[in-house]
Amino acid sequence: MKKSHFVLIILLSIIVSAITARITQTTLKPTEYASASKTSESVYDRIIRTGIIRAGYITYPPAVIKDTVSGKLTGTFVDTLEEVAKNLGVKVEWTEEVGWGAQIEGLNSDRYDIIGSPVWANSTRGKLTTMSIPVYYSGIGVWVRNNDNRFDSDLSKIDSPEVKIGTIDGETGDLIARTQFPKATRASSPQLTDFSQKFLDIKTGKADVFFTEPFFGFEFLKNNPASVKNIAAKNPVKILGNCYMFKSGEFKMKLMMDVAIEDLRNSGFVEQVIKKYEPFPNTFYRVAIPYKPLTIETSSVNSSEAPDLQKKDEPKKYKPKKAR
Repeated sequence: MKKSHFVLIILLSIIVSAITARITQTTLKPTEYASASKTSESVYDRIIRTGIIRAGYITYPPAVIKDTVSGKLTGTFVDTLEEVAKNLGVKVEWTEEVGWGAQIEGLNSDRYDIIGSPVWANSTRGKLTTMSIPVYYSGIGVWVRNNDNRFDSDLSKIDSPEVKIGTIDGETGDLIARTQFPKATRASSPQLTDFSQKFLDIKTGKADVFFTEPFFGFEFLKNNPASVKNIAAKNPVKILGNCYMFKSGEFKMKLMMDVAIEDLRNSGFVEQVIKKYEPFPNTFYRVAIPYKPLTIETSSVNSSEAPDLQKKDEPKKYKPKKAR
């Protein structure tokens, strides 16, 4: 056999093998194909397939409250997510408690499908993740010692190296400190530090300022009266939406959650849940209703004479004028 024929036979064998492999690949059984494409399955598709929403969370009262004995979770965000799941015909599995700075990492590695505790919407998270519409809003206060009046009339004075801002790594207060008051000194603490510790730092002089919402300040004041004050109660340093968070690109998941959340807002469920857990009225900012309420003057109308809003105005009967 000539050498050229031998080379040709080898080339033909390689081509045939490649074609056979291609045919085999495109004729996989359904189960084999599903297994092969499992790595590309979206969070939305996985939830629909399994019927389970795996939620990571941060203990963050009153949104996520953890019973120290049973470990059971309750709170505004817990109750809302459980109701969303019920309406969608799926279940919530509270998978693991995470730190502020580790939330996105856990989403990207598929350890859980959603952050089930409130996540404040900001530009950084908008770039790196997908977020739901807000369930409600939080006004971020500026907390200082009760006898410290340096910043009462001018918050810009906080932006000084002599001022120590208490922060928790990965938490939004840390972002506010770095972006809005970059010259100030940050007295930082690890991710899972309790908020009460940061208030204690203000009380004892280890820090001068702490950014957080009113709930935590009033909880601290219950046991430490007249120790700290919120100098931005009427004009919060920032107002942020409390959202659920998923990994970047999960737009089908976002659409599903947005519709379910809006349904609960419009039905009054979210308002009932907020009233159940907020320590005093109007702790949180409600989402404005997207429609104009009907206004009917009933002062001079008896209930029996009230108009039927479902009944269309009947056309007036034509009456021919009498000939003059």
